Amino acid sequence: MNAVCYVLLILAVGVSLISPYSVWVGLMLINVLTLLIYGADKLAARKSWRRIPENTLLLFGLLGGWIGALAGQQIFRHKTQKQPFRTRFMLSIAANIAAVLLAFWLGYGR
Repeated sequence: MNAVCYVLLILAVGVSLISPYSVWVGLMLINVLTLLIYGADKLAARKSWRRIPENTLLLFGLLGGWIGALAGQQIFRHKTQKQPFRTRFMLSIAANIAAVLLAFWLGYGR
């Protein structure tokens, strides 16, 4: 399941690179993909199947999919109570926002 997540991430990056609005398409795809991954992990948890590692969930949030991750947590009621994960997740959101602000400050957002 973890390998499938990374293949889908690579496909999302590839699609966004051929788009005229690559940043926006990339962010939309990573957020939709993150939402779907949270749903798949919740289904795996309910069915006692092999789960998606927490580091993969955090990485997708860190790469810009944190809006999809927040939506997935609320829609699927998944990863909302596990405190160590929540703390690391909030830190990954802060790191993502800081990286975006730094990129704009350095002039990469123009």
